[in-house]
Amino acid sequence: MAGDPRPLIALVDDDALFRESLILNLTGAGFAVQEWGDGEAFLAALGRLEKPDLVLLDWKMPGLNGIEVLGWLRALRPELPVIFLTVLGEQVFEEAALLGGAVDFVEKSRGFTILERRIRIILGRAPGASSPSADDRIVIGDLILDSESRRAFWRDRPVDLTVTEFAMVLALAGKAGRDVGFRPLYDAGRGKGFHAGTGLDGYRVNVRAAIKRIRAKFRDIDPDFDRITAHPGFGYSWRVDHG
Repeated sequence: MAGDPRPLIALVDDDALFRESLILNLTGAGFAVQEWGDGEAFLAALGRLEKPDLVLLDWKMPGLNGIEVLGWLRALRPELPVIFLTVLGEQVFEEAALLGGAVDFVEKSRGFTILERRIRIILGRAPGASSPSADDRIVIGDLILDSESRRAFWRDRPVDLTVTEFAMVLALAGKAGRDVGFRPLYDAGRGKGFHAGTGLDGYRVNVRAAIKRIRAKFRDIDPDFDRITAHPGFGYSWRVDHG
């Protein structure tokens, strides 16, 4: 596909009918696509491929499963963004994918417009992208949020947040000094009406796990980071620095 100006998506999924349907949607949206039915074939071809811009990766596949393929990708192409696209909606799978280095996790039951939006957001925040322009940025103390590319900067250093994590930080920091409940935070990250598990506990477990990841990413840059404050039984707030 040399010379093709379209972003190149690598699709790895063992369901041929699903691949066919998704490829039609992706090409119709202006992407170029290469497909594989299993992780071994994809990894074997990776060295001789034109570098893809993004990988869509299934979890449950014969041979190497998605999380194993992700591990190889992090060693071979650590800069390559990976979105898990799977029927496994439980929080434990999302947590494993994001901790393993995926940039996002989208259930196959979600409509294509959700997936397309996340792809475009992620491709707009690729490594090496410039700092946000004044027109696109939201500044809250030492935090800069680029609303166009969904990139975050803390004390002028980029924070490698996923799309969901960025949305939660924006929901918190946009109401700095005020409490934000578990459900609004979940809705900000995953979309209103998206099922999170059983009752309120489902939302709380998902939000707590996301906040734990977010804090860790900020503390990788600044070990003293303490802006996110927990309010047990309700949610979190972005602490305002009055000093």
